[in-house]
Amino acid sequence: MTPLGEKLIRRIENFGPITIADYMAACLGDPEHGYYMAREPFGVAGDFITAPEVSQIFGELIGLWAVECWRRMGSPDAFVLAEIGPGRGTLMADALRAARIAPGFEQAATIVLVETSPRLRAVQNDTLAGHAVRWAERVDDLPDGPTILLANEFFDALPIRQFLRTPEGWAERMVGLRDGELAFGLRPGARIDGVGDAAPAGAVVEIASISTAIMATLAERLQRFGGAMLAIDYGHAETGYGDTLQAVRGHRFDHPLAHPGEADLTVHVDFAALAKVAAAQHARASEIWTQGDFLIALGLLERAGRLGAGKDSATQDAIRAAVERLAGPDAMGTLFKVLCVTGGDLVLPPFG
Repeated sequence: MTPLGEKLIRRIENFGPITIADYMAACLGDPEHGYYMAREPFGVAGDFITAPEVSQIFGELIGLWAVECWRRMGSPDAFVLAEIGPGRGTLMADALRAARIAPGFEQAATIVLVETSPRLRAVQNDTLAGHAVRWAERVDDLPDGPTILLANEFFDALPIRQFLRTPEGWAERMVGLRDGELAFGLRPGARIDGVGDAAPAGAVVEIASISTAIMATLAERLQRFGGAMLAIDYGHAETGYGDTLQAVRGHRFDHPLAHPGEADLTVHVDFAALAKVAAAQHARASEIWTQGDFLIALGLLERAGRLGAGKDSATQDAIRAAVERLAGPDAMGTLFKVLCVTGGDLVLPPFG
């Protein structure tokens, strides 16, 4: 058992079973043993590879999208360019490099990374050396003003609660102990607002209260100050039933309870729920796109062609492989979804 696992066992022995949300929060954010606090998760040497690590093209296209957003906002002299869940800072670095085509863009931007991990902040500082960057602990701490906000693989790491429909009614899935080891169990008698009793026995409902609260905050901000948010993550376009909690360790799936604090825990993002919350704040939520369609519409194939022009065959093969991984239907292209939320009447390509 990992050090965090031992800590959780003692906690459960003293205070009883914990929710899936509490378990995820501890595994990912424990100050001493949390996954993002103590490990380097990204890249080949880590546990998973995000789209910005696959190819520079991903971040460059996002940067060009941000420039177009800024222009359609009227090219304000001052705006906030923020990223939540910025990883190693690779996406922001690539986006800023591409944004050089727009004189005045970076000079007008207050670049803010929303990051809680001191270790990752240090990595981001190195990656973005030469740029004026500041950090925030929470989205509530972002400075006022028009905002362009990026959220790539952020919502999937936010804690959720799980509920199982049993013949006797709803029960919440908990993490407790069995023979001294961490084990899943059920707490009967749960009630879920907005979910009726028509669900079949065995159905699992995931409630992402933290995700929806953050989206509500951001949508209200965009409606108040203007701007846009781009959310990219793996998930589903329609709300449904299912257990999507998963762990990844060393680029392989792991049991969620096997290595607390040493494996990444994620869930599939309910994009329909996020869009509904944004609309409730009177912000404009786009239709939900697949990542493949989104990147191709932004010019993925054309950019890859220019990047590979005149290069040796090995380099061209690597670029083609990266494009397939980013946009292919059997890779990230279909599994990952894209949602754009804007304030007021702002409409951005390729969403309209």
